[in-house]
Amino acid sequence: MDVLLVDGYNIIGAWPELTALRDGQLEDARDLLIGMMAEYRAYTGWRVIVVFDAQFVPGIATTDRRNDVEIIFTRENETADERIERLASELGSRRVQVHVATSDHTEQRVIFAQGALRKSARELRIEMDGIRRGIAGRVKELQEKRPFSKIPLSDDVAEIFEKWRRGLK
Repeated sequence: MDVLLVDGYNIIGAWPELTALRDGQLEDARDLLIGMMAEYRAYTGWRVIVVFDAQFVPGIATTDRRNDVEIIFTRENETADERIERLASELGSRRVQVHVATSDHTEQRVIFAQGALRKSARELRIEMDGIRRGIAGRVKELQEKRPFSKIPLSDDVAEIFEKWRRGLK
């Protein structure tokens, strides 16, 4: 089993479409990242945990689940790096490979020492782009296989029906 731990604000600061939202609409940037990670989860089957620092949302320490993605807001005096390090240590085993998505070099060295693998924000972005292309290709493939009508029609008859539907003769 594979687990992806995501340093939420680190990724938001590294991906242009999230950075654009960050300054005025931080909650929207978080929601968009969580949505992207839900796509990642659905496509790869990996367990995905997104960790956000409490420094931007003081006073709360919560764990939530949205679209099969686990979301953690750290305690007020705990950084996302500390929580990720602890999770990497707790979750890592012979049967579980932990991957950490962050571009923080210090954090990368620490998680390497714990046996986790790292993905930089850029590597995760490239992987997400590939996943989106894969999803789009699969959707297109399914749409092409889906019959136009429940009754098998020749192309000529389907064209006539489409003209009738549009009010053309």
